[in-house]
Amino acid sequence: MSRIGRLPIDIPAKVKVEVKDRKVLVEGPKGKLDFELPRRTSAVVEGAQIKVNRDGDEAEARALHGLSRAILNNMVKGVSEGFMKKLEIQAWGSKPLCRATRLT
Repeated sequence: MSRIGRLPIDIPAKVKVEVKDRKVLVEGPKGKLDFELPRRTSAVVEGAQIKVNRDGDEAEARALHGLSRAILNNMVKGVSEGFMKKLEIQAWGSKPLCRATRLT
């Protein structure tokens, strides 16, 4: 199994996940997202977790397995926590250290 793909995704209490055929719908306090799973992959909601499965053991199937799991994990995080971009600029010499954080 893919190292990334085999890991289950925990669903927070405030997030609702629904799988219809190949389409996964994720809804939370920060918005709604949907994703159509690529061929050779499937997702199942078991309790408070999402598990991603694949058909076959070829390189393409393994790559799509990990990719699908990563996308679904990012969707769950996005609708529950939101997006945060951190920028840290470090300079050498007499220039001061600058840090910027942007929350959306």
